Amino acid sequence: MTDEYGLPSHPGEPQGGPQYSQQPPPGSNLVWGILTTIFCCLPFGIVSIVKASKVNSLWATGAQEQARAAAADARKWAIIAAVTGVALSMLWGILLVAGVITLGTTANLEY
Repeated sequence: MTDEYGLPSHPGEPQGGPQYSQQPPPGSNLVWGILTTIFCCLPFGIVSIVKASKVNSLWATGAQEQARAAAADARKWAIIAAVTGVALSMLWGILLVAGVITLGTTANLEY
C-alpha cells in the first residue's frame, strides 16, 4: 500500500528518516586511554585513544552497535596498556634489584 506520494504506508510503523535512540552513548573510556598512554604503555594507550575517539561519532550517525564495540575495544586496549605497564615496571624493578641493571654505577674493586 502506498500513500498519495508513492511512499509505502504501513500503519503503526514510524515514518520519516532514521530513528535515533534516546539512550545516552556508551562511555568512550577516553580518560583511561589517555592515562594509560601517559603512565603505562604508550603504544597500547594510543590504540585505546583512537578507539575511544570513534565512539561518539559512531553513536551520532546511528551506528549504535559499532559505537558499543569501539567503546569495548577502547576499554580492552586501556586494560592491556595498564597490565603491560605494570608488568614492565615490575620486570625493571626485579632486574634493578638483581643487579642486572646498574644505572651507570660502577663497582669499586680496589683493595
